Order: sequence, then C-alpha cells, then structure tokens
Amino acid sequence: MRKAFVGAQLRRLREGRHLSQASLADALGLPVDHVSQLELNQRPLTIPLLLDLNAMFGIDVRLADDGRLASEERLATELGQALSLLAPGEPVDYAEVRHLVANMPAIARALIALCREPRQAPPAAVPPPRAPPLPDEEVREYFRDRHGHIAELDAAAEALHRAVGLAAGDPRGVLAAYLARRHGIHVRIDTGQDEGGQDEGGQNGTGLDGTGLDEAGSMDGPDARAAAKRTLRLSGHLPPGRHAFLLATRLAFLEQGERLHRLAGEARFFGEEARGLARVDLAKYFAAALLLPYGAFRDAAEALRYDVERLARRFDAGFEMVCQRLATLQRPGAEGVPFLFVRLDRAGNVSKWQAAADLPLRPGDSGCPLWNVHETFAHPGRILTQYTRMPDDRTYFWIARAITRSHGGYGAPTTSFSVGLGCELRHAWRLVYSAGLDVNRATPVGPGCRRCQRPSCPQRAYPAAPAAASR
Repeated sequence: MRKAFVGAQLRRLREGRHLSQASLADALGLPVDHVSQLELNQRPLTIPLLLDLNAMFGIDVRLADDGRLASEERLATELGQALSLLAPGEPVDYAEVRHLVANMPAIARALIALCREPRQAPPAAVPPPRAPPLPDEEVREYFRDRHGHIAELDAAAEALHRAVGLAAGDPRGVLAAYLARRHGIHVRIDTGQDEGGQDEGGQNGTGLDGTGLDEAGSMDGPDARAAAKRTLRLSGHLPPGRHAFLLATRLAFLEQGERLHRLAGEARFFGEEARGLARVDLAKYFAAALLLPYGAFRDAAEALRYDVERLARRFDAGFEMVCQRLATLQRPGAEGVPFLFVRLDRAGNVSKWQAAADLPLRPGDSGCPLWNVHETFAHPGRILTQYTRMPDDRTYFWIARAITRSHGGYGAPTTSFSVGLGCELRHAWRLVYSAGLDVNRATPVGPGCRRCQRPSCPQRAYPAAPAAASR
C-alpha cells in the first residue's frame, strides 16, 4: 500500500460520531498530537491503525487503497485541466491540486463545475439546461465508477462455472449441453450464416449490436418459457471461443435476468435506453466471468506474469476478451494489476474502455498519435510496448496489438481494432512484457490535441481548445 494521507476523511469520521481529538486519541491509545497530525496530513495512515479504525467504527478497510487513490487522481486531473483552461496563462501546480483534492474533494468538484459553467451570459440570465449524457457514456461511467469490477456477478459466475463443469474444457460443448439439458435450447452451427457483430470481450460496446442479444431477443422476461422450443443458431464463421461467449451471454439473460434488472435499476440512469444498454453490458460481464472465473483466471494471470497470449490459449478465449477481463480483477484481498483497457478503431474512436485504475480519457477523445495503440495497424499480429507520460506526470506502461475479424469468405468485409492494455509504471514489473525496457524513456502523450496543454509537441495537429469549447 502506498503512503495514505486521509486527514479530511478521518476528521469527517470523528466529527460524524461527535468525538473530540482527545476522545479519539484515547480510544486508539495514541497521543492527541498524533491524531492532530493525521488530520493535518502530517502523518500517513498505517495499516495497523486502519484496522483499528475498522474494528472501532466499521469503516471500509480499503479507505486508503488504490481504488480511492485512483479516484482522487482522476479528480485531480479534471481539476487541473479545468483550472488550466480557466486561466490559460497561469501554470498549474499539480502537487497543490492533489493536496486540495485529498483534503477538500467537495470543494474540488465545485471548482470543476464552476469552471465548466458558461461565463459569457449576464448574471441575471438563466443558464441553458444541460443536455443529459448519452446512454453509452452513462454506462461507461457506471463501470468506471466501480473500477470495472462487479463483485456480485463474479461470485454468481464462479458458482455457475462449478455447477456446469466448465473446468473440464471445451466450453462451447459444455455450455451447449447445459442449455439443452436445463433450458431445452438446442445449439446449431450454421455455416451459411453471416457473422454477427458481437463484441468479443464483454461490456462497454454499444450493447445492441445485431446479434440477437439485446433484451428483445434475450428470452429474459415473459417469453422465457418459449425458449424451450427454440434453436439457437451460431455463425460457422465464428471461432469456438466466440461461440462460447455467445452461449454464456444467453445464459446470463436466462439465469441472471432479475439480478441484471436490479443492478441496472440501482444505477439511477437518466433513461430506459441507458438501463437497457447496462443490462446487456452486465450480461456480457457475466459471460466473461463465467468463461474466465475470477479465482482461477487471476491465479493463472499472476503465474504467467500477465502473458495475454498464453492466457488466451489456456482459457480458449480471444486476445481482446482476455485483456478486458484483466481490467476487472479488483476483488478485495485478491486484486490483480489495476489495468486500463481501451479499444480504438483506425480513426482513433474509442469504442470500449475498462478501467480498474484511472483512465485519462473521456468520451470524444481520439487519443494521442504518439500513443502506441495507433501504431499497431502497421504491425498486424505484433504486440507493441511503450512507456508513456501524461501532462500531469503520471507514467504508464502499455501493450497494444491490432485485431482483425473476418465476416465471411473472400471479398467479405473485415473489421480492425487496436486493443491497448496499460497500468501505472509502479506495476509494470509484474508484467512479462516489461523485461528489458528503459523506464527512463517515457513518451510524452496526452488525451488528444484539444485537451492537451503540451506547448511543444512535435505531433500537435491544432491548438488546445479554449475553456468554452472544451466543456
């Protein structure tokens, strides 16, 4: 655990229970000045003291873990960018920004909102109503706020993995037999059918992708009984691993429908479209967790030093699916590397992301041309590695590879994406890909020219956007 300074949180905890510093110090067996120094961030919170606080007050023992720190770093990045746009000529000290966020997060959020408010209108004017976020952006934020990990679905998927007997191998055959035995659904491989557009890796795509896995065709609801008479047809152009994912997604709707509805309903989305997309993406999350069960997959990832291709062979899964699953391994007490997963097309559009740590991108960003995910299309089948440094000095280690999907035979269209998997530099030693790389040669990258404040970038396409244009 990194040194954790949580003065503001500790003070709120104490005041919320109407305790003085002296009373809290007495309960913890500490001098009063020790508690005062903790609240002033002059002392870090230690693990023994964190456990004592948990025993006394029942607080989350992950108060100071990487998830909270990642949220603070994301907030600090947003505040720094907002302040730099508000006063373009004034340099922003990110150390001061981080200090403000750590001690006064509510004020930091208020400053961000203030910087984003229209300032050209007269004071008496009523500001125009803000448009609600797009449904797919809401769903991405839902997974981002949970660091990519849905514990309830992981537990249910592991239980079903054991019950179905998927550990024996041949996931497509095992799931097909289970669907026939349990639900009366018979699987047919149709060699004459064109491939659908099903996302391989799980959630955070558009959800309604033409595969019949939206809720209208999911057999999740009053038509479930009719499923016993149905035949599930899969394209013969798809590999067995993709077949298994489609079957697992169908099982998610059949056996986890109520849970999917509840989880999506608890998220307080703006509209039903976002809730529908969330249910589909949660079903895909369950499918990936069923095929790559948390405990076995995380243990294998650690043993193989996160070698994606070896993990793909061991679990009979695709490269993209393995990468995205790696970015969800945040079970308390059994965390994997906190990864950032991203998928881009040739135009630089971010069509998927998954973040166990903070991902310095937001909807609409096209990424930086110096980032290696854009270079993969020129090196098909090859894994590229890179150290990158963001404008706020955070440093990441990335691997990236292009993937291409065929939709049929000769002359049929193909789809190409670049898949990137990154982590903060301090975790890079755990990855097999980092061996022999020079950590002192980090490439300076940014979130895209419109939001990047680097003045002397050799690849800049146009100036950074002014404050009004960046909202």
